[in-house]
Amino acid sequence: MKKIALSTLLLASAVSMSACSTLRGGAIGAAGGAGVAAATGGSVEKGAAVGGVGGAVVGTVVDD
Repeated sequence: MKKIALSTLLLASAVSMSACSTLRGGAIGAAGGAGVAAATGGSVEKGAAVGGVGGAVVGTVVDD
């Protein structure tokens, strides 16, 4: 349950953030990565890190 709460908190932060696309992409990616990791029994921290990096890259590309 703690992992789901963390994922929800990250997602809410990402949605409410009004920053540039890189930060938004990173936050959304981190929330998604944490959610997938929690659902599959993996490491939430690693999932958030990988998702955050991927989301930031996508946000940077989309912003340009």
